Amino acid sequence: MGAGVNVGVGETAARLRTAHRLEASVLQHALDRVTAVLGWPGFVVLLSITLVIWIAVNVTLATLRLHAPDPSPFELLQAITSTGALVVACLILTTQRREDKLADHRSQLILELAIANDQKIAKIIGLIEESRRDNPAITNRVDAEAATMSTPSNTAEVLEAIRELSEDS
Repeated sequence: MGAGVNVGVGETAARLRTAHRLEASVLQHALDRVTAVLGWPGFVVLLSITLVIWIAVNVTLATLRLHAPDPSPFELLQAITSTGALVVACLILTTQRREDKLADHRSQLILELAIANDQKIAKIIGLIEESRRDNPAITNRVDAEAATMSTPSNTAEVLEAIRELSEDS
């Protein structure tokens, strides 16, 4: 029984990811690819090598008293890196915003599963208690804890408690 539930949840999560990917525009897919390239560890190495070569070429040309395209203090390099930093910051924000939507969907799914599990567990405990009361071989007694556990959680009260905790912190 547990494996069937896990497969269902796994399939639901996969469908959630697929729907999230399909909802993305062409521009979002392009930005995701650019972000993936910029986040690739090899890109950091490639960028570092490019910067070293840029500086070395310009310093060498200046030392040889030839025309250096970007002599020290490398104003062109500074402009390029500043612009690049701005673009990367925007890419990060855009990607993070999109990923936050997926995280919100996952959180909602987890919450719904937790509520469903709470209701199922309450029902199971209620059925076990009913079975215990109906079985003449078992002495009948009152179990206050089982009675409490057989009642599903009040989601409105739980939500209000979460809000109060969020306001306090």
